[in-house]
Amino acid sequence: MRATLRLTAGLEPADVAAASERLRHAWGVHSVTVVETRPGFVELRMTGYDVLRRVRMPRTAAPRDLVVPVALREDGTAFERDYRKAPMALTLGANHSGKSMYQRNLIKGLAQLPVALVGIDCKRGVEQSAFAPRLSALATTPDHAASLLAVLVAEMEDRFDLLSRHGVSDVWELPEHLRPVPVVVLVDEVAELFLISSRKDEERRERIVTALIRLAQMARAVGIHLEICGQRFGSDLGKGATMLRAQLTGRVVHRVNDKQTAEMGLADVAPDAVTAACLIPMERPGTAVAVDPAGGWSKIRTPHTSRAEVVAVCREFAHLVPDFPALDPFRPDVPTEAPAAGPSLVKPRPVTD
Repeated sequence: MRATLRLTAGLEPADVAAASERLRHAWGVHSVTVVETRPGFVELRMTGYDVLRRVRMPRTAAPRDLVVPVALREDGTAFERDYRKAPMALTLGANHSGKSMYQRNLIKGLAQLPVALVGIDCKRGVEQSAFAPRLSALATTPDHAASLLAVLVAEMEDRFDLLSRHGVSDVWELPEHLRPVPVVVLVDEVAELFLISSRKDEERRERIVTALIRLAQMARAVGIHLEICGQRFGSDLGKGATMLRAQLTGRVVHRVNDKQTAEMGLADVAPDAVTAACLIPMERPGTAVAVDPAGGWSKIRTPHTSRAEVVAVCREFAHLVPDFPALDPFRPDVPTEAPAAGPSLVKPRPVTD
């Protein structure tokens, strides 16, 4: 149920939000969410039961114009990843918390849009290689990722030259026939790009970190977006981590093992959401706390999506892979078919008479 309230003089939406827990108990409902609709008015969204127990996305939720519905809010509305409002994002969470499921739903939606998908999966591609039919590029090692990010930085600079020649400051101000295709860079585990095992890896790490920071700071205007996932992302990763994190506007934090990890993702944008992230139970994978571009936050849960389902969507929309010559050297090999089962470790015995 929804009800619109007009605020009396001297009240602000935060005052009503502070009373939402008292209203929930007074009315005997599962949750009360306060949303500002316009100056002087707020909307109370009341739900009678836990809609996140069994996630059912709204029928109207569909990818469109760089907006991808990826999860369900606790008020029953769709949580959408809007790359125009939050061009760079960070997703954190412990093992088995639902980060991979979140990324699957994201790739499933992005695969249906006219964008270039770039994957960086330094776990030898075990997560993203199956989505190769829809990927324009895939890096599976830190060395490969360093080369790929250098190409993306060069592409960013070329696009800035294009904007300068036409006297505009944003790629969306260009005529449609001149507008370059949007690029979404999906980093599966960011810590693998920061950690080094020997001194000889320091130069590569510096190149990777510098490229990521440059893209996060400037690439929004030219239609290049970062989607970074990790278990932790703080100063313990080394130089440049905190600076990069500050540029990632969108924040989604799944279940964490310690309060410090929740603070890494939420304390600087929504400090009152840190406690909610720490209380996510282990038996509710896919549940997370998401920060809205406007500064508010809400609890969400990603619907279960099988790997095979996402692979099928990537194959169906493989024709949307754009012509991108700069990324051709990084184009992944497309498997002929998905393996039905793992290889047998027992060799069959020869049949004898």
